[in-house]
Amino acid sequence: MPVGIFRVCLVVITAIINHPFLFPKENGTVPENTEEIIQKMKEREESLRLQKLRLEQEIADQEAAQQALEKAAKVVEEIKEEKVPWDMWTALSMVIFLLIELWRQDFQEGNWQDTGAEEDDMAVLGKAFKGVAFPDKATLASFYEKRILGTTGDMARMREMVEGFADDLLEALRSVCNRDADMEVEDCMGVGSMYENWRVRKPFVCDLIVPFAPPEPYCFRSQIWCSGDNFPPDEQGYGTIKVCRADEDVAGCICDKTKLGEDMLCLLHSQGNTSRPSSEMEDLLCFKNTQYLDADQVMKWFQIAVTKAWNKISHKYEFDLSFSLLDSPGALKIKFRSGKSVAFNLTPVVQYENSDVYFISHFPRNELAAELPSSTRWFLTFAVYERRFIQLISKTLPAGACHISCLQILSFLHGKQCSLTGPSGLTNYHLKTVLLHLLQARPGQDWAPEKLEARLQDMLKFLEKCLHEKKLYHFFIGNGKVPAELGFPITFQRAEPLNLFRPFVLHREVYRKTVDTFHEMLRNTSALINEYTVHIPLAHTNGIHKESI
Repeated sequence: MPVGIFRVCLVVITAIINHPFLFPKENGTVPENTEEIIQKMKEREESLRLQKLRLEQEIADQEAAQQALEKAAKVVEEIKEEKVPWDMWTALSMVIFLLIELWRQDFQEGNWQDTGAEEDDMAVLGKAFKGVAFPDKATLASFYEKRILGTTGDMARMREMVEGFADDLLEALRSVCNRDADMEVEDCMGVGSMYENWRVRKPFVCDLIVPFAPPEPYCFRSQIWCSGDNFPPDEQGYGTIKVCRADEDVAGCICDKTKLGEDMLCLLHSQGNTSRPSSEMEDLLCFKNTQYLDADQVMKWFQIAVTKAWNKISHKYEFDLSFSLLDSPGALKIKFRSGKSVAFNLTPVVQYENSDVYFISHFPRNELAAELPSSTRWFLTFAVYERRFIQLISKTLPAGACHISCLQILSFLHGKQCSLTGPSGLTNYHLKTVLLHLLQARPGQDWAPEKLEARLQDMLKFLEKCLHEKKLYHFFIGNGKVPAELGFPITFQRAEPLNLFRPFVLHREVYRKTVDTFHEMLRNTSALINEYTVHIPLAHTNGIHKESI
């Protein structure tokens, strides 16, 4: 801009100096070609004016470009200042997300029975224990001696009486059945809390399972959910039982799949028995128009057979026998004339291959159990192996070990709390599963009798952790550390772990009620135990502490 002004001033001064009309005639000489000079001056003036306009336009463009560059540089600087922290937070968030995802996958796919991991979890858990006054060793010892220890003798006498009667009843059942057409019944076996010596709540109920097999020439061929067949997630732990002829190939004879000529005959099957009548399969307790064993048909047959057997031997006994529960077909009750009664469950089962895993027709249901879509789905029970594992591990523990005591106290507390606030999704089987996991995780010396308080708290913390995560894995399924002495089938060890708390994900109300009941039980622990505990003299308390030391 200053350059342009200077040039304009220079043009004006030049014009003033050279313009002819600015000088008097007497002081100078006027050129002869005046008009020509004037014309040149006008052209020069016009040229200078255009040059001025062009210079002003160039200066304005340069100033606008300079302002645009300065503005752009300022915007770029601001963007850089904002981008640096944004990139930092984005990268940090991605790293945190990846770490969480890796931890979750390691937790799900890793060794879910790692001892060190369980001990670390127990160290950081126990939030529900804050503010809870837990009974001391002396109080627990007195409670166990007064409330639980005295029931052991009652259980032994009841087991002996029930087993003797059940053997007599089954012998009569075999005599009234048609050996050529009816199922063959084997000897019964005792399972569950009564035979593992940790049942505490009355009435005492013995659980007996009765294996049975089809008549010749038939046999059972089973399929389980982990054998590669298509079972939905809510049917994990179940299987099907197919009734086949003993001489029939597993995949079926080729004569059923190949069209034979009119002059050809299968050497294994005659023309008359290649297709089985529907009535024949129903007589074998199969579901209608299928070869699959029907649990409902089995229970109807078993109830009728038990009724016939009782009618045959009832004259020998001075009590009555009846079916006690409609929703549990195998529940029986002995009623004495004095008014007392004894309940027990007699449930038919089918052996899985050559193992002690059994398909059970019916089992007690709780709020978490969903109705099965078909009665051809049979639940698998590992009760025999559970009893054997407890017996095996007990031999390695110190004398008077507290493992059974822990389970008895926890079962008592949970049962008492449910009687106050109503049933929850937890069952005694869940409590026993917690004990089985801890028995395998902890060394034998940790179960010494003086460590009852610590192990009981471990069980409660472990249960709290499982409830929080909605994960409690079946002890045997997917557990590769099962002792080889048990002879447990490798098929189930290689299966995916079965989460017993999976229904909690689907039943939120039941889950909420279960958690509330558990926390209420923790708050009421001291009150429930003190209610059944006598006053402990000071000398007796000191003696217990000295023994612990």
